[in-house]
Amino acid sequence: MKKARKKAIWVLILFLLVLAGSIYVALFGVGDRGKAKYISLGLDLKGGLSVTYEIQDGDYSDEDVQDTIYKLQKRIDSHTTEHNVYSEGNGKITAEIPGVTDADAILEDLSIEGKLEFLDPENYELWSQGKDYTPALTGDDIKGATSRINSTETGEDNEVQLAFTTDGAQKFADVTSANVGKIVYIVYDGKVVSAPTVQQAITDGNAVINSISTYEEAESLATTIRIGALPLTLKQVRSNIVGATLGSEAVSTTIKAGIIGIICIFIIMICVFRIPGLIASLSLTLYTFMILLVMNLFNVTLTLPGLAGIILSVGMAVDANVVIFTRIKEELATGASVKQSVKAGFHNALSAIIDGNVTTLIAALVLGIFGTGTIKGFAITLAIGIVLSVFTALVISQMVLNALVTLGVTDVKYFGKAKEPGKVNFVKGGKYCIIASVLVIVIGFCFMPIFAKTKGSALNLSIDFAGGTSITAEFDKAYSLSEAEKEIVPVIAEAAGISEADISVQTVSGTNEIVFKTTELTTQGDDSQLTKVTAALSEKLGATVTNSDNISGSASNDMTRDAFLSVALAAVLMLIYIVIRFKDVKFGVSAVLALCHDVAMVFVLYILLRLSVGNTCIACMLTIFGYSINATIIVFDRIRENIANAGTKKDYKHIVNLSINQTITRNIYTSLTTFVTIFVLYVMGVAAIKEFAFTLMAGVVIGAYSSICVTGPLWYYFKTGFGKKKDAAANGKNSKKAVEKKKTAKAQ
Repeated sequence: MKKARKKAIWVLILFLLVLAGSIYVALFGVGDRGKAKYISLGLDLKGGLSVTYEIQDGDYSDEDVQDTIYKLQKRIDSHTTEHNVYSEGNGKITAEIPGVTDADAILEDLSIEGKLEFLDPENYELWSQGKDYTPALTGDDIKGATSRINSTETGEDNEVQLAFTTDGAQKFADVTSANVGKIVYIVYDGKVVSAPTVQQAITDGNAVINSISTYEEAESLATTIRIGALPLTLKQVRSNIVGATLGSEAVSTTIKAGIIGIICIFIIMICVFRIPGLIASLSLTLYTFMILLVMNLFNVTLTLPGLAGIILSVGMAVDANVVIFTRIKEELATGASVKQSVKAGFHNALSAIIDGNVTTLIAALVLGIFGTGTIKGFAITLAIGIVLSVFTALVISQMVLNALVTLGVTDVKYFGKAKEPGKVNFVKGGKYCIIASVLVIVIGFCFMPIFAKTKGSALNLSIDFAGGTSITAEFDKAYSLSEAEKEIVPVIAEAAGISEADISVQTVSGTNEIVFKTTELTTQGDDSQLTKVTAALSEKLGATVTNSDNISGSASNDMTRDAFLSVALAAVLMLIYIVIRFKDVKFGVSAVLALCHDVAMVFVLYILLRLSVGNTCIACMLTIFGYSINATIIVFDRIRENIANAGTKKDYKHIVNLSINQTITRNIYTSLTTFVTIFVLYVMGVAAIKEFAFTLMAGVVIGAYSSICVTGPLWYYFKTGFGKKKDAAANGKNSKKAVEKKKTAKAQ
C-alpha cells in the first residue's frame, strides 16, 4: 500500500510538471519553437501575399476560368490550406496566400505550366529540333504522382513514382515494349527531367522519375504533375503584401472571450462533479495548451473561425469527462465504493467515448483528405482536438483521479451520487417532435424560391460564393485597419446603400492604398453605386479610386463540389462504422438522419434570417456535423447496453425511454458548457465572429433537442416498423391474455 501511495504522489507531481511545462512553452517558447505567437495566422488575422495574373488566351470560357482557379487552389494547398483565389471582371485572376512575405517563394509554383510528356527516340529528335511530334503519353495519362526517397547501394535517390490511368498504362506498355534497350525521354515543362533506358516492357501501369537533385524538388514535381497543366496561360501583372482583413482587436477579444468561457466551464464542472470536476478542469487546461503546441509543431494555419473553433473544441472536450463522471455517480448511487465506482465509470464510458470520437474523426479525416481551403483547415483543427481530448480524458484524468483515490480521497461527498432517472415518455412525444422538425425544415426551404423572387436571391450569399466588387483607393495618409473600418467603411456603405457588414477591408503594405470588397455594385451610369462611392471617397476623404472590378467568389464550383462530396462520403463512412459497431443498420440510418436534421435546422436559420452564406457558414455546418454525432452515440450506446441487459423479452419503448432519461443529464451538462463558451464569444467577439457564434449556439441547442427528443424515438420507430411491430414484451402480454380468454371461452 505504501508503494501505491508513493506512485500516486509521483503521478500527481508529474502531471503538475507537464501542465506547468506546457503552459511555459506556449507562453514563452523554447528557442524559436513552441510559443503560441509563432502559430501561422491566416489572411484574416495576419494578411499575406496578393498576386494578380492576367489571362493571355484570346478565347476562353467561364469553365476554363473556373478550372484554372481550382488548379491554382490545389497548388496553393501544398503550401497552406487557407487562401482565396478569385477572378476579376477584366480577365484577371487574383490569389491571396496568408503568411507569405517573399513572393518568389511561391509565385513560381503557381505559374508553371506543368506539361508532362513521354517521348520515344524518334519523337524526341523531332521535339529537340522544334518540329511537330507526337508524345507517347501526356500528363492526362497520369493517375497519381508521389515523391519518395529510395535507398540504394550507392546512397539515397530522390524519386517521383507515377501511376498511370488504364489507357495510360496501355500506352506506357506499348512504348516500353517497342523501345527495349533504348531511351524513353520524360519531358516536363519543356525540359528533359529523366532519360531512363528501358530494360524491359513495363505493363503494370507504374513508372519512376529518378535522380532528382533534392527531395523538395521531387515533392514539388509530384505535386504539380498531380494537379496538371493550367487550362489558361497566365501572366503576373501585380503582387502586393496585404494586411489582415480583421484587426488585432479581433484576436485579443476572442482570446479574452475564450479565457472567460473556459473559466465558466471550470466553475460548472467543479459545482456539478466536485473533485472529478476539478481534475477535469486541470486536464482541460493541459488540453488547451497542448492544442497550441501541436498546431505550432505541424504549422497549422489559424484563421479567426479556426481560433473560435479551438475555443469551441474546449467545450466539446468536456463531453468525455461528463460521460465518465456521470457513470461514476451512477455507480455510487448503487452503493458501490468510490474506488469501484471510478473503475466502473471509466470502463462503462469507454465504448461511448471511443465510438463518438471515432465517428467524428472519420469525418475529420475525409474532410482533410478531400476538402480544400477552409474545409481542410477545419478538419485539421478538428482532428487534433479529437485525439487530444480523448487522451486527456481517458489517460490524464483517469491517472490523476486514481492517484487521488489511492491517497485517500474516497468520501462520496467529494463525488456526488446520481439521482434516480426520470420516467418521461420520450417515445410518445418523439413522433410529434419529428413531425414538427420536418414541418419547420420544409417551410424553411419553401422560403428559398420566395426570397429568390422578392429579394433577388434564394440565399444571402457572401462574396466567397456570389462574388462582388473590389475597389482599390489611394488616400493622402496611411490608415490602420481599425481606422479604416471606423472612418471609411461607413462612407462607402452610405454611398452604396449597403450594410457595413457587406464590406471587408485590406490594407496594402508600404502604400496608402486600401482594398475594399463589397457585394456587387452597379457600375453603369452617373447614378450607379460605384459612381456614388467614388464621389463620396473623393469629396469626404480626398481619396482617389485607382482600380475597381467585379470579382468572382473565392469558393469555386469545384471547391463547393469537393465540400459536398467530402461531407457525403464522411456521412457514408460514419454510417458504415455505426452499423458495424452496433450491429444494426437502423442505428446507422438514424444517426445520419439526426445529423441531417441538425444541419438542416441550422440552415433554415440562414434562410429565414438572411444570414451570410460563405466560408464561415461552411465552418459552422461542419462544426455542427462533428459535434452532434457525439450526443447521438451516447444515447445509442446506452440503448445498446440496456438491450443487452434486457434478456430475451425486450420492451423497446421502455428501453428507449430509460436510455434517454439516463443520459439526459449528460446532454444538458455538455450542451450547457459548450453553449456558455460560445455565448461569451458572441457577447465579447467582434462583429465578424458574432454571426458565426450565433449559429453555433443555435446548433448546440438543436443538437441537444435532437439527441433527447428525436434520435432515440427515430430509432424506435425504425425498429418497430413505425408501430406495425409490437415489442416482444408487449407480444408476450398479448399472447398471455389471448390464452386466458380462450380458456375462459372453453369453460363457458
